[in-house]
Amino acid sequence: MVHPASTIGTPSTTRTFGFLVLPNFTTIGLASAVETLRMANLAARRTLFRTVLIAASDAPVMASNGMRVLPDHSIANSPALDALFVVGANPIDRGRESNRPLVDWLRQLARQRLPLGGICTGSYLLARADLLKGYRCTIHWEDLQTLQEQFPGIVISSQLFELDRDRYTCSGGVAAMDMMLQLVAREAGGQDIAAKAAELLLCDRVRGERERQRVPLRTLLGSAQPKLSQVVAIMEANLEEPLGLEELASLNEVTVRQLERLFHKYLQRTPSQYYLELRLSRARELLLRSNVQVREVALACGFSSPAHFSKSYSRFFGLSPLGERRQASLH
Repeated sequence: MVHPASTIGTPSTTRTFGFLVLPNFTTIGLASAVETLRMANLAARRTLFRTVLIAASDAPVMASNGMRVLPDHSIANSPALDALFVVGANPIDRGRESNRPLVDWLRQLARQRLPLGGICTGSYLLARADLLKGYRCTIHWEDLQTLQEQFPGIVISSQLFELDRDRYTCSGGVAAMDMMLQLVAREAGGQDIAAKAAELLLCDRVRGERERQRVPLRTLLGSAQPKLSQVVAIMEANLEEPLGLEELASLNEVTVRQLERLFHKYLQRTPSQYYLELRLSRARELLLRSNVQVREVALACGFSSPAHFSKSYSRFFGLSPLGERRQASLH
């Protein structure tokens, strides 16, 4: 039995979030999610969220680190829920028959319009259940290629987390905390509660949906694209004085058109977009980890003026450079 899908952002009574733990689940992903909701309750001084652990049966479930947890419920006697998150296995369990009862149960919940989420490799089981078509989703960078190869019709990103209507997925680890903080912030009055919860978690800043996982380039490209890897290495070494597209192509003995095709095929963006993201990511590191003035940060990352830098930064991250620093100082 489930409640009809509730709209995050409207006043409500206590919400019950279920966490479906699979054998070999990752404890850091589970703990990051559950503890964030607990801290939100402390920050709000009332029980906004109740969390329950659910498994295929009533038997203890072993995590990937050997820890065992006793579920509160099995899928056969699950309580009414307001959302369910699949805490995925590491490594992914690709067994079709062993997961059939879970797939059937997830499909049943989806038919009842329950919001569904995936933590770490939890997205894989949702994809197996055919519940991610038409949605943006993410997964841990180590499993991006597996998800892409097995489910080519799914829109997969390398973001830390994706909140797309009633599907909430994250890459795992502490990204589960970021995702939960964003869900808390969607509640009525939730932004202040999320900020206070982040303080209790000793989280220096709340990362947003636009932020990407640090996916090693070798994982994205493999060893088959040495030209592209070389171009990116040159970009990373020339952030203060960005090179033109023609110069990058010439240095790597390819045409501009060939370079554009490589970036589009393997990185899903133009060379200019990728270069700009590198510069903005470096700028964010300087803003948050040093006391360098904004003007100096702009120059160090290849922007001709603070105004141009601020406009580009705000468009990409949703905050101005000064706003970013101000928000970080509050946590």
